[in-house]
Amino acid sequence: MSTSTSLAQPRVNYMKQSPELFQKFLDFSMAIARDGDIEPGMAHLVDIRASQMNGCAFCLDMHVKQAHLHKETALRLHHVAIWRESPLFTERERAALAWTEALTRIDAHGVSDALYEQVREHFSEKELSALTFQVMSVNGWNRVNVAFRSVPGSRDKMFGLDKAGLA
Repeated sequence: MSTSTSLAQPRVNYMKQSPELFQKFLDFSMAIARDGDIEPGMAHLVDIRASQMNGCAFCLDMHVKQAHLHKETALRLHHVAIWRESPLFTERERAALAWTEALTRIDAHGVSDALYEQVREHFSEKELSALTFQVMSVNGWNRVNVAFRSVPGSRDKMFGLDKAGLA
């Protein structure tokens, strides 16, 4: 049996097998978007970066399409992977991306005081809390979609992403 996951068949349909848990997690994620203090454009950047780091093709595809629908530029979307070298991001966005990376791959020693202080220069306590929940949410979705090999684009119509015109 091959260990390659490229174009592998999906595994479990977690939405069908655990509909109550799926709905509760979806409600949680929607509450962050609705009630959180992070602007939608920044949330898209966070979701894209975490999905890149986690190798979640389904989520990366979805979040790029969402960002496109919210008028994010193609060049900035391409530059998320190289945000440190790119001049296209604000200091606040850079802080959010650094926080995303630190929480997506938590160091053995946790999050450094230096990074925390850097991020706090750009985010209030409430905003930082919301940003942390955003990162937590996308990492959860990444894990379930990687585990069950969700196919990129397979739920575009269901989520209204077919309107992005990026099929």
